[in-house]
Amino acid sequence: MIKKVTALAACALSINAFAQINPSAEQKLQTFFKYVELAYVDTVDADELAEQAIVGILEELDPHSTYIPLDELQRMNEPLQGKFEGVGIQFNLLKDTITVVSPISGGPSEKLGIISGDKIITIDGKTVAGVGFTNQDVMDHLRGEKGTKVNVGIKRGSTDELIPFEITRDKIPIYSVDAAYMADPKTGYIKLNRFAATSMKEINLAMDSLQGKGMDNLILDLRGNGGGYLNIAIELADQFLKKGQLIVYTEGRSYPKDETFATAKGSFEKGKLVVLIDEGSASASEIVSGAVQDWDRALILGRRSFGKGLVQKPFSLPDGSQIRLTISRYYTPSGRSIQKPYDDGLDAYYNDLNTRYEHGEYTTLDSIHFPDSLKYETKLRGRPVYGGGGIMPDIFIPLDTTKASKYYSDLIRKGALSQFSLTYLDHHRNELKQTYPTIESFSKEFDVTNILPEFVTYAANETGIEKNEEEFIQSKSLIETSLKALIARGIYERGAFYQITNQTDETYQRALEVLKDDSYKRFNISH
Repeated sequence: MIKKVTALAACALSINAFAQINPSAEQKLQTFFKYVELAYVDTVDADELAEQAIVGILEELDPHSTYIPLDELQRMNEPLQGKFEGVGIQFNLLKDTITVVSPISGGPSEKLGIISGDKIITIDGKTVAGVGFTNQDVMDHLRGEKGTKVNVGIKRGSTDELIPFEITRDKIPIYSVDAAYMADPKTGYIKLNRFAATSMKEINLAMDSLQGKGMDNLILDLRGNGGGYLNIAIELADQFLKKGQLIVYTEGRSYPKDETFATAKGSFEKGKLVVLIDEGSASASEIVSGAVQDWDRALILGRRSFGKGLVQKPFSLPDGSQIRLTISRYYTPSGRSIQKPYDDGLDAYYNDLNTRYEHGEYTTLDSIHFPDSLKYETKLRGRPVYGGGGIMPDIFIPLDTTKASKYYSDLIRKGALSQFSLTYLDHHRNELKQTYPTIESFSKEFDVTNILPEFVTYAANETGIEKNEEEFIQSKSLIETSLKALIARGIYERGAFYQITNQTDETYQRALEVLKDDSYKRFNISH
C-alpha cells in the first residue's frame, strides 16, 4: 500500500496531464510522500515507486492506457514506424544455431548475398552457435545504428569453411502487407498485418499492381490485425468510400466530437469488396470494417472482432518515458461504439477471447446474442448491426476444430514444422527452384505427401515428438499445408506462404464463393 500511494504522489507531480487534479488531494499526496521519504524505516527508490504507481493507476483506468519506460520506447515504436536499424534478416534458432529464414528485401544482408538457409556461426569473432543464444541475444548483437558494421561468419550448405561477411547496418523496412496476389482472374487479395506509418504506401503499390492485372473484386484480409495508427485506418477506408461519407468519429471528455469524412481520392470505390475479420482483428481493423459495413459497401466475413474502441494519445514524461493515455472513444458511421466492456477488470478483459471459445462463439452463431439497446442500422440499406463488443460479420465462418490434435499442437509448440522446412531447404533449395520456377508451378505440382515420412522421422528424432497414428491422420491436412507453405516461403516472395495456406482456408474460400453467388444481392450491398 505504501508503494502504491507514495508513487501515486510522485505520479501526480510528474504528469502534466493530471494538472487539474483536486488541489487538496494533490497536497495530501505530496505531504504523505514527504513523510515516507523522511521517516520510513527503509530507504525507498522514488523513481521505481513512481513507475510502479503509474502502471497501477493506468491499470485502474482502462485496459489500453499504458506506461512505456524509456529503454522500451523505441523498440515498441518500431513496428508502427515501419522500420528499424540492423542487418535485415528473418531468423530462427535451429539446433541452437542462428538460421536465416530469409533476408529482408532491400536490406544490407540481401545486397551482400546472404541467403535463406545460411547459418550464422560467429558474430564479431565470437562463436554464437551452440552457446544458448536467445532471440533477444540475436537482436542485441545484430541490430544497431545505421552505418555501424558487424562481421559474421556464415556456414552455407555442407561446406565446413565459414564464409565471412562484413555487414553495414542500415534502416530495415517492416512490411505491413504480407501478401498481395490475384486470387482468380478478376479477384485480388491483400493480407494486411498492421496499420503502420508505411502501410498506405505498401497498399497503394499493391492495389496498383492488382488493378493492372485486371482486378475487379478485392478480398481484404484483416484477420489477426491488431490495429495501429488511426490515420492509416482512415486512409484505407477512404479508398473504398465515396466523397463525403463519414468514416469515423471520436469523442472524449476533454476532446470534442471529431468527424472524419471520405475524400474523392478513393481508388476502389466501385467493385465487390470482401473484408475478412476474426477475434484478433482490433482497433484500426475495426474502424475500416465498421465503416464499410455501415455504408453497405462490403461484405464482412469471419468471426466477431476483438472489440477495441478506445483511442490513445502519447504523453511524454520528464525522463523521456511515455504514457499512452486513452483520451476518447471512436464510433462507426452509424454511431456504434464497438469497445467491449472492461468493468470486471483486466484479467476478465483479456480472458474474453477464451471465454468466447468456451461459450461456443467460435463454432456456433447461435451462441452470440446482442441486446436491442446495442442495435443500429446501416446508413444506406438500414440493415441491423450491433455495437458494444466488436464488429459482427455479415457472414459467420466457424472455427474448424475438427483437424486439431495434441500431436499437431506439439509439432507447432516445439517448432518441428519450421525446423524441418529449413533443413529440407538446405538440401533441396536449388532443385526446387529449378523444378518449380514460380510459386504457381510449385503450388500445383509439388506433392508434399512424398516428404511426410521424412518429416515424421525428423520430428521424432530431433524434437522427441513421436507419431500418434490416429492424431496424425486427424491433422494430416494441416501438417501438409503447413509444411508446403513454409517451404514455399523459403523459396519465393513473402506472400507465397498465404498463397498456399489460403487454398485450404475456409474463410478465404467462402469469400471467393460470395463474390460469385447471390450474396451481394441478398445483403443489398453496393458495388
